[in-house]
Amino acid sequence: MENVIIIGTGPAGYTAAIYAARADLTPLILTGTQPGGQLTTTTEVENFPGFPEGITGPELMTHMQKQAEKFGTRVEFAHIDSVIKEDDGTFTLKAGDKSYQSRAIIVASGASARYLGLPGEDELTKGGHGLTACATCDGAFYRDVPVCVVGGGDSACEEATFLTKFASKVYLIVRRDELRASKIMAQRALNHDKIEIIWNSGINQYLTNEKGDIRAVELTDTSNGDLSELAVEGVFMAIGHTPNSGFLNGLVETDENGYILQKHGTLTSVAGIYAAGDISDTEYRQAITAAGQGCASAIEVERWLSEQE
Repeated sequence: MENVIIIGTGPAGYTAAIYAARADLTPLILTGTQPGGQLTTTTEVENFPGFPEGITGPELMTHMQKQAEKFGTRVEFAHIDSVIKEDDGTFTLKAGDKSYQSRAIIVASGASARYLGLPGEDELTKGGHGLTACATCDGAFYRDVPVCVVGGGDSACEEATFLTKFASKVYLIVRRDELRASKIMAQRALNHDKIEIIWNSGINQYLTNEKGDIRAVELTDTSNGDLSELAVEGVFMAIGHTPNSGFLNGLVETDENGYILQKHGTLTSVAGIYAAGDISDTEYRQAITAAGQGCASAIEVERWLSEQE
C-alpha cells in the first residue's frame, strides 16, 4: 500500500513528488505514455525561473526527475487504465496486468494539445522545427518572421494577438467564414494591423526547407478546394486540448470537456484524490503554474494523510 501515487511526470507531477518525498511519504510516480510530459517536445524554455540562459524542455524534466529521486521518489513506467475507490477509502490503480494500491492519488496527467494529424507533425514539434501549440512558450523564437495560427475561437484570437509582439505578420487560418470567438476577442484580432485572417481555409500540408524547418504551409480553400501556398516560419495550433482524464472513468467530477474540477485547493470531488497542472488548468497551461499546483497538491496530501491516522 503506497501513501501516495502520482500519475504523470510533467512539472506538476515531479514537483508534487519532490514535496511528497521531502515529507517522507516515499511517493511512487507513474510516467504515463509520455515521460516528462509536453515539455519534452519543446526545445528552448526561457520563462522557467532559475535558468537565465534558458534550458531545453527535456533537460528541465531530467533535472526535476533527478531532484525527485534524490529525496526518495520512485519512478516507474506505467500507463494507468483505470482507478477504483475501495470500500475502505483506498484506491486500486490498474495498468495492464499490474495493480497498484494507494491511500491517496495526485492526478498530474496533463492535457494534450490537438494537432491536425498531418504527416510530419511529430518531427516538427519534437525537433523545434516550427510547429507548436503554445504562443506564450515559443512566440519569442519567431521575431520578425511571418507565422500563422490555426483556429477560430478565443484561444486562437488570443494567441494571434500575443504573437503580434514578435512576428512580422500573423495569419489566422479559419476553416469557416466567421470566428467562433467571443465578440471582444474577435474584434481584437480583426482590428489588429499585423493580423490577417484567411477565411474558409485549412492546412493541407507543411512545407519545409533543407533543414527540416517550416518555410510555408499549403492551404486548401474549404469552399472550392483550391490550393495555395502561404509563406510562414511558424505554425501555432489553437484548436483545443484534450485532458488526459479518461482513465478515471467518471470517478471524479470534470467539466464538459473532461478537465478535473478542483473543489478546494487541488482536492477533487473524491476525498484522497488531488489534481494538479494542465489536467485541471484551462487558463494558463504553463510549466511554472503546473509546478505550483504540484507543490500545493503534495502539501495537501500530506496534511490529509496525517488527519487519517
